[in-house]
Amino acid sequence: QVQLVESGGGLVQAGGSLRLSCAASGRTFSSYAMGWFRQVPGKERELVARIRWNGVTTYYADSVKGRFTISRDNAKNTVYLQMNTLKPEDTAVYYCAADSSYNGSGYDPDDYEYWGQGTQVTVSS
Repeated sequence: QVQLVESGGGLVQAGGSLRLSCAASGRTFSSYAMGWFRQVPGKERELVARIRWNGVTTYYADSVKGRFTISRDNAKNTVYLQMNTLKPEDTAVYYCAADSSYNGSGYDPDDYEYWGQGTQVTVSS
């Protein structure tokens, strides 16, 4: 069993930055792929960024490329999402999630077995 706890959300002006953290419990964190998703009311949860266990292979949604950076520290059981040049359309609840099986594409929320509770990010114009 893995528990994920996000932190770092908040209110920021457009153009500003935030860094989200996701702390994981469990000794097998280093073997999981990790993803950051976001969701706004009335819309499906979308994958923002994904990082494999070795921290080398990453995915970014087109809407965040060049602005967001996903990283992980396996020694600290933590994954990060550095968000720069934030825009009002980045406003959402952000979730981290763990994929232990690597069975799916990694883009679908159903590919992830464990989820955090979410942290709100609000970007004002």
